[in-house]
Amino acid sequence: MYSDDDDGDLPPYCKGETAAGPGSKDIFVQLVISLALGVTAFIAFCILRPRWKSLYAARRRHSDPQIALPKLPDSFFGWIPALYRVTEEQVLASAGLDAFVFLSFFKMSLRLFATMFFFAVAVLWPIHNTFDAGTTTPPGDTRGNGSSYTNLMRNDDLYFSTSLDNILRATDPEDKSWTYLWSYLAFTWFFSFLTIYFMNSETIKVIKIRQDYLGTQSTITDRTFRLTGIPQDLRSEEKIKEFVENLEIGHVRSVTLCRKWAEIDALMAQRQVVLRKLEEAWSAYLAQQPAVGLPSSGPQREREGDIPQEDTNNEESQENGRLLTGDNLRSLIRERERPKVRLRFGFFRLRNRKIDALDYYEEKLRRLDEKIRAARRKEYSPTDTAFVTMDSIAACQMAIQATVDPRPGQLLTKPAPAPSDVIWKNTYAPRYRRQLQAWAITIFITFLSILWFFPVAALAQLLSICSIRKIAPSLADSLSRHDITKAFVQTGLPTLVVSLLNVLVPYLYDYLSNIQGMVSQGDVELSAISKNFFFIFFNIFVVYAVSGSAALSDFWAIIGHSLRDTRTIASKVAGSIQDLNNFYLNFIMLQGLGLFPFKLLQFGSITLYAIYRMGAKTPRDFAELVQPSLFNYGFYLPTALLVFILCLVYSILPGAHIVLLLGLCYFSLGYFVYKYQLLYSMDQPQHATGGAWPIICGRIIVGLVAFQAIMIAILVLQTAFEAASLIVPLVVLTFWYHFYSRRRFTPLTKFIALRSIKRASDPGSESRPDQDPNQVQRQTRLTRRMSTIDEDREKGMRFINPSLVMPLEQPWVYQDPPPLVDESPFNSNTGSVNGNNDNQVAVPTNHHGPGSVASSFSLGDTHVWRDNGDENV
Repeated sequence: MYSDDDDGDLPPYCKGETAAGPGSKDIFVQLVISLALGVTAFIAFCILRPRWKSLYAARRRHSDPQIALPKLPDSFFGWIPALYRVTEEQVLASAGLDAFVFLSFFKMSLRLFATMFFFAVAVLWPIHNTFDAGTTTPPGDTRGNGSSYTNLMRNDDLYFSTSLDNILRATDPEDKSWTYLWSYLAFTWFFSFLTIYFMNSETIKVIKIRQDYLGTQSTITDRTFRLTGIPQDLRSEEKIKEFVENLEIGHVRSVTLCRKWAEIDALMAQRQVVLRKLEEAWSAYLAQQPAVGLPSSGPQREREGDIPQEDTNNEESQENGRLLTGDNLRSLIRERERPKVRLRFGFFRLRNRKIDALDYYEEKLRRLDEKIRAARRKEYSPTDTAFVTMDSIAACQMAIQATVDPRPGQLLTKPAPAPSDVIWKNTYAPRYRRQLQAWAITIFITFLSILWFFPVAALAQLLSICSIRKIAPSLADSLSRHDITKAFVQTGLPTLVVSLLNVLVPYLYDYLSNIQGMVSQGDVELSAISKNFFFIFFNIFVVYAVSGSAALSDFWAIIGHSLRDTRTIASKVAGSIQDLNNFYLNFIMLQGLGLFPFKLLQFGSITLYAIYRMGAKTPRDFAELVQPSLFNYGFYLPTALLVFILCLVYSILPGAHIVLLLGLCYFSLGYFVYKYQLLYSMDQPQHATGGAWPIICGRIIVGLVAFQAIMIAILVLQTAFEAASLIVPLVVLTFWYHFYSRRRFTPLTKFIALRSIKRASDPGSESRPDQDPNQVQRQTRLTRRMSTIDEDREKGMRFINPSLVMPLEQPWVYQDPPPLVDESPFNSNTGSVNGNNDNQVAVPTNHHGPGSVASSFSLGDTHVWRDNGDENV
C-alpha cells in the first residue's frame, strides 16, 4: 500500500492531486468518447424515426391537422433540411410562445458565439501564441514538461510564476498592465458590450413578437385576471361583478369565486384511486384463462378457444353467446375465479377477511359517486381569490396594470393562468400557508444544493487514479501504463459522473416546485428553471471555481483562508478557472456531442417504456403509454445557460477558440434537437406566454458579472493592477443595465400593451403614416393564418374547478373507452356567475399529483391514435 506521506513513491501526476479535476492534457479521448456516443445515438434515431412514428412524430400525429407543419421525409438525412426550413411563424402557430422564446435563446447564442469565435481566432489566438499567455501551468502539465495544452501554449518561453504563496508574499510587484494583457482588458469590455447588444436586440424582438402574438389572438385567458385579497364584504360573485364594472373599465362576462373545495377535490382524488383499482380487478378477471380445470379434449378446447372471439366489443353479447353454447361453458364461467381483496379491520387492524374485489370496488365507487353528487350541490365558504373574465382584452389589461385599491394587500389584480394550468387546490389554500411552503422549500433547496456537493465530490474522487492507488495500487499501476485508459479515467469519467448525478436533481426540484403552493403550472415551470439553474451553477461552477477541483477538503480550506485574507480566494479563483479548462471542455463536449443525440433518441424514455409496459394492466394504462412525452423547460434550459456562462468566461483565456467552437456545436445541435422535439415529438402544455425570457436575461447578467470578476482576478494575479481596476466600471455598468432593462422591458414581458391589441379598425394606425399598410397588416397578422395554439387549446373553456363539472368516468374495461355520462348542470351558486347566455363548458385538464413530467409513449405503430385522445393530454 502507498502512504499519503510518502511523496517519493508517488508518481509526479499524483503529487498534490486530490480530486477529479483534469489530470491529463489530452482531450482527444473525451472527443472520441463523445463522438462515439453521439454518432451511435444519431444513427439509431435516423433508423428508428420512420419506424416508430407514434414516438418520434407523436405530437404531429396527435395535433390538429390544420397546423401547417411540414411533413418530414422518411429518408435518413432528409428530415434535417426540412426541419431547418420551418419558420418562426410555424413555430409560433404550432408550439406557442414558450417554444419560440426557448429556441430564440439558442439562436441568439449561436450569433453571439460565432462573432466571438471570429475574434478569438483572428486576434486572441495569435496573442496567446506570441506572448505565451498561459497565465498558469497548463492543465495536466508540470514544470519542465515540454508538452503543451492542445498546442496553444509555448512552454519554452518565459515562465510566469503563479504560485499562490509567491503572489501573497510579493511586496511591490511590477505592474504589467501595458504588456499583452491590455488585450484582456479591451476584449472584456468588447465581449461584455457585445453580449449586452445581442441580448438587448433579442429582447426587443421577443417583446415585439409576444405583443403581436397575444394582441392578435382572443382567448379566455387574455380576457381574465386573477383578483386576490378580496375583503369579506365583497366575497360573492354578484358583488365582485358590480365592483369591477363600477371601475368603468368594461363589462364583466363571468366571475369565478374560489371557494374551499377541499372536500370535493378529496372525493374526486379518492374516486380516481378506486376507479383504477376497479379497472385492475376487471383486467385481472378478464385475463384469466377460461380453460382452467376442464377436460383437455381436442374438439372442446377448439370450441373454447373460438368463443371468446365472437364479440369482443359487446359485453352483453359476449356473455349471452357463452350461455348459449352449452353446459360446458356454464361450468367454465363458474370456475373462473373472481379476484379477491383483503380487508383489515378490528383492533389495530389485526383482523382481515377476503371479499370479492369486483363487488367491493363497484359498491365503493357507487357510494363515492353519490357523495360527489351531493358535494357538488353544497355551498362552500368563499376565499379571497376570484377569476374575473371581461368582455375584451383591453378591459382586462387595464385592470391588471392598474392599482385598484389604496389599501395594501387588498384587491390585487394579476394575470390569470390558462384554465388548464390552474392548480385549483392552491387557489383556496391560505396565503400564509403557501408563503410558508415557499420559504421552507427555498431554504431546503439551498441546503440541498450545498449538501449535494458531498456525494458528487466523494464519487468523483474515487475516479481519480491517485485515489484508486490508495485502495488498489495494482489497478492504478495498470491504468497508468496505458495512456488511453489513464486519460479516460482522469478526464472522461469525472465529467460523465457529474453529468449523470446532476440529471437526478431536476426531478426532485420539479417535485418540490409542484408542492410549493403556486397557482399555475406555468409558474411551477418557471420556478423549476430558477431552482435547477441555481443548483448546477453553484455545484458545477462556483464550487469548482473556488476549489479548483472536486476536492471537498480543498473547498472548505480555501473558504477558511479567505475569511482571514480576501486575496486568497481571488488568486485561487484565477488559477482554478484556468486549471479547470480541460474539465469544462470535456463537460461541454459531452453535453453537446455526446448527450444531445441521446435526447433526440429519447433514450431515457425508451428505457422507461419497458418498465411502464410491464406495469401496465388496464386499457387506461395502455392508452397513457401512447401520450406524447412532456417537454419540461426546467430540465433543459439551466444546462444551456451554464454552457453559455462557461463559453463567456473562457472567451478570452488561452484555448478560447476551442471553447467557443464547442459552444457553437452545443447550441447548433441543441437548436435542432429541441426544435424537433417541440414541433414533432413532445408536448409542452404549460402556458407561460414567454415568461422564461426575463429569467434567461437575468442569468446572462449573472454570467457577465462572473466573467468580469474572473478577468479582474486573473489580471490581479498577473500583477496588471491598472487593467484590473479599469474593469470595475464595467461591472457597475452591467448592474446599471440590468436594473434599467428590468424597468424598461419587464412590464412588456408580463402584460399586453393596449396599443398591441388589434381590433377590426385601429385608429392609431394613422399615427404612423410612413409604414406601408400592407406591411403593417402582414406584421400584425404574423401568426393569424389560422387560430393560434392557445385559441385551439382553450376553445370553450371556462374558469371552473374540474371537480365540480368533470363527468364521472366509468371503468375502462375493454379496448374502447366508456362513454361519458352527462351530469347535472353546474350550480352557479357554488362558484361562477355569468354575464351572458353561453353555457358551453370545456373541462380543462386536471393536474393530478405533484409531478409534471411524463415519459411514457408507444413503440411502433401497434397503438393507433384515437380521435378523442386530445382530452387525455
